Amino acid sequence: ALLIGQKKMAETKPGLRKPAFTKVDQLRPGTSGHNVTVKIVSTKMVLQKGRADGSQARQMRISECILGDETGVIIFTARNDQVDLMKEGSTVTLRNAKIDIYKGSMRLAVDKWGRVEVTEPASFTVKEDTNMSLIEYELVNVVE
Repeated sequence: ALLIGQKKMAETKPGLRKPAFTKVDQLRPGTSGHNVTVKIVSTKMVLQKGRADGSQARQMRISECILGDETGVIIFTARNDQVDLMKEGSTVTLRNAKIDIYKGSMRLAVDKWGRVEVTEPASFTVKEDTNMSLIEYELVNVVE
């Protein structure tokens, strides 16, 4: 039994396994820890607040980006420094992304525990007619 225990520990060492990647059409409300490689279809600044003296500490920028892969698209909420990485036509890998629900629809977001990396251009064609953010989710209270 001891040997099995040791073997198991060796297998679960972090850094050995490649991160699993999720396809856009597999994203569901209330889930997190997603790694997705997506192309940016469009991006639109929705909030830009900053002090006149231009101090970075107070600046707040949010843009909504439509990004996706060969299975569908979703709206990604980019914040602050992430906004600069979200260029139309670029391919990015989102690591440890999570799903937020905003006004009943899914949004993809990367908080301080995740990261956005610009990567090599992907070869897939984005399936724009499947927009995961257009699916409305209602909060349903299940009565036991």
